[in-house]
This record gives sequence, structure tokens and C-alpha cells, in this order.
Amino acid sequence: MIPEIIRTVAGAFFGTLGFGLLVRAPKRSWIPASLLGAFTFAVYWGLTQLGLSDAGSIFAASLTGSLLGLFCALKMKMIGTVFLMLSIISFVPGLGLYRTMQYLGAGETAPGADQGIRAMITIAMIALGQGTGSFLFRAFRPGGRKSRKPAAINKN
Repeated sequence: MIPEIIRTVAGAFFGTLGFGLLVRAPKRSWIPASLLGAFTFAVYWGLTQLGLSDAGSIFAASLTGSLLGLFCALKMKMIGTVFLMLSIISFVPGLGLYRTMQYLGAGETAPGADQGIRAMITIAMIALGQGTGSFLFRAFRPGGRKSRKPAAINKN
């Protein structure tokens, strides 16, 4: 069990790092974002091992990645998109979408529809988790919101 966890988390770390290099993420974000990607995949994997549904696990991991990613972006004074994108890359359903097209191309509509529905549920849970995390982070942002004073009106 322990070697499987280590292999899984290490794979998520290096996969996230590779994708960060591919999309030319800033160098100083590589390690924190890769650790975040590994952690969110570990959350997903752990929750599925505990019996939570795949969709629920993806939502919870995406929510966790969103909150932690925005916190990292705030602390590192970087754009949040870097961390948000890399936090979920490990469970994007690329294989599911590929298999959907493969089945549909071969005329096997029932398994193609099944794979497609699963992939769309995964995509919806990722988007819902990221959106919820982003909303919660902005609502309860560490340090509070900085208020701006309204511009003075010139009466001349």
C-alpha cells in the first residue's frame, strides 16, 4: 500500500512539473505548483480509497487545489491561474475523452456515450470545485479585502 501511495504521488508531482514546463509556467512556481498538484491528487486518491464516489472525490480535490492554489498565488505574488491550472492537471479526463472518440469512431455508441458522460461529469466536478474554491477564497480572503477610496470629485 505504501509503495503505491508513493508511486501515485510522485507520478502526480512529476506530471504536474512536466505540464508546468510545457505551458511555460514561471520557474519559481514549478516546485510549489508541483507539490500542490501531487497533494490534490493524493486528496482525490485518498477519498476514492475511503469509498467516496469518483465525482465527489474530484470535486473535493479540485476545491482543495483551488483554495491552496490561490493562497500560494497570494503569498508568492503571482497570478492565480498558474496554480489553479496545475493543481487539477492530474485528474483531467484526457483518456476518457480519447476513448469516447475512439468508441464513437468505431460505431460503438453505447460504450462511447458511457465514457463521454463520465468525462463530462469529471469536467463538471473540476469546474465546480475550482469555482467554489475561488468564491470561498475571495469571500474569506486571508488579510481581508483592501478597500479603495473613491476618487475625489473635482468641482471646478
